[in-house]
Amino acid sequence: MDTPAFCFSFYWGGEPVIAKDFRINEEIRVREVRLIDSEGAQLGIFATKDALHLAEEKQLDLVEISPAAKPPVCKIMDFGKYKYEQSKREKEAKKKQKIISVKEVKLRPNIEDHDFEVKAKNATRFLKDGDKVKATIIFRGREIVHTQLGQKLLKRLAEHVQEISLVERQPKLEGKNMIMILSPKQDN
Repeated sequence: MDTPAFCFSFYWGGEPVIAKDFRINEEIRVREVRLIDSEGAQLGIFATKDALHLAEEKQLDLVEISPAAKPPVCKIMDFGKYKYEQSKREKEAKKKQKIISVKEVKLRPNIEDHDFEVKAKNATRFLKDGDKVKATIIFRGREIVHTQLGQKLLKRLAEHVQEISLVERQPKLEGKNMIMILSPKQDN
């Protein structure tokens, strides 16, 4: 029974990994294939054994690139070189990715000025590193009655870092915490 070439997706260390499974040379079990040569020109429909013979003459591999087509599309190429170039492209794409994490700065409604400056300096550093900042005001006991103090404090923090950040989410009370999210400004 013919099993089609599938694209499997699984998780490795929390990140999805795509593994492409190509059938090559003798693994291709169909009678006829649409053949493309190594330069990309279409040669037409060939019997699989004839296409395999052509690939062997050029000392290259016959690779099934579109198994769902009728007849399946195969290309004559150096499969080892193709896999190497594919892995290089994936590594380059991974290098260009920027992973944005969320850093948290916790404050209390009755924080002293110096402590606020230290927290604001940390938030500035996180934003300059390209991370988002989650500013949290923690209310304890009867402090929850004075939520306006928390809003005032978060507004003060937003003004302190306004040159390098944008308020992504306005201050909002969630249980006994008030949360605001700041994101770094995009450099144009």
